[in-house]
Amino acid sequence: MGLLTILKKQRLKDKEMRILMLGLDNAGKTTIVKSILGEDIHKVSPTLGFSIQTVNYQDTYKLNIWDVGGQATLRPFWRNYFEKTDFLIWVIDATALTRLDDCRTELHKTLNEDRLIGAGLLVWINKLDTLDETEIEKIIPFVEKQLNLEALRRHHNLRVLGCSAYSGLNLQEGLDYVVSEVKGRLYALD
Repeated sequence: MGLLTILKKQRLKDKEMRILMLGLDNAGKTTIVKSILGEDIHKVSPTLGFSIQTVNYQDTYKLNIWDVGGQATLRPFWRNYFEKTDFLIWVIDATALTRLDDCRTELHKTLNEDRLIGAGLLVWINKLDTLDETEIEKIIPFVEKQLNLEALRRHHNLRVLGCSAYSGLNLQEGLDYVVSEVKGRLYALD
């Protein structure tokens, strides 16, 4: 039995999932992770590099969330984090829709990487707490169209959810989707 086989079996036994969280700078990635962990979300600074946080999901799965900085100078280094990624969470700032062209370019470039073929995708549209009801109703279809998500559905299971790191809106629903999608691919025999 080779070392890779042993490692894979151990990973399956431990039910770990490697989740990569990306998006342009100031989208709220770190704030989302802190909110999920129940940490103080009022003192968040930009991620310069990456951080790894572990979330225990229903005492069954261990989600290792790699929160990687989204500044333009860091984006060329994103590919260093793609190895063994089970799922990609892409975070968008609902208050910065003028950046959707850059966001689409980076998202499609990222998902064209061989190491991410077949990975599940959750697009979280963050900061909905700053919008009014009429804006919220229109934002998901608008973002789906602007990001050309239909083209990504051929190779990725994906879902789009509006969320708020401050209020916690749809954070649990997003994690439920992540675990369900990965579980369906990696732990289908459980």
